[in-house]
Amino acid sequence: MCKILDFGKFKYEQQKREKIQKKNQTISLLKEIRLHPNTDVHDFEFKAKHAYNFLEEGNKVKVVVMFKGRELAYTDKGEELLNKFIERVEEVSKVETPVRMEGKAMSMILVPSKTKSKKIN
Repeated sequence: MCKILDFGKFKYEQQKREKIQKKNQTISLLKEIRLHPNTDVHDFEFKAKHAYNFLEEGNKVKVVVMFKGRELAYTDKGEELLNKFIERVEEVSKVETPVRMEGKAMSMILVPSKTKSKKIN
């Protein structure tokens, strides 16, 4: 059994369906915030505000604490900083990947708690 139809009409409908799917597609970017264990209070608040805005826009945020030289001996300071960061943005985010050490960097990933994502135009 076969169906005879206009190939041009079939291609047009297929393109139309793909265009609608692309229009309704959401995109989530991964933004990165870098800190150091001795980051000052003002710098910390400034970066936390940026992360807050990224999360409100629907983007994921990777927060990284970079250690240099002797700072590696004070990884507890970095973990403390990341926990403070979680508290600062907890109303718009939740932790996707918990705090973990990767070489000379300690990182975590935060995702928006609301499902407000950017749409592709």
